[in-house]
Amino acid sequence: MSLHLQPVRVATRSEDGDGQLVFADGFLVAVLVRLSDQHGADVGLWFLEAGFGLTSVARAPLFLDLDAAQDWIEGHLSSKRGSA
Repeated sequence: MSLHLQPVRVATRSEDGDGQLVFADGFLVAVLVRLSDQHGADVGLWFLEAGFGLTSVARAPLFLDLDAAQDWIEGHLSSKRGSA
């Protein structure tokens, strides 16, 4: 599996806006948003704003950086595909 990230501005209800579209093998699988200072101690962390298909989860963890987010997405997609 190959992940590709594309920077994007995301319109959210808060001040967040810096985001990344995440593609796996050419398919959009997630939208990540960097949390703003409005989120207190979580400022700068990455949040799974939207997951599609196999990355659609009720509660995703916060990620310290994009590498951690990509690791989670890859692991999540692999484990779900392996059980399908």
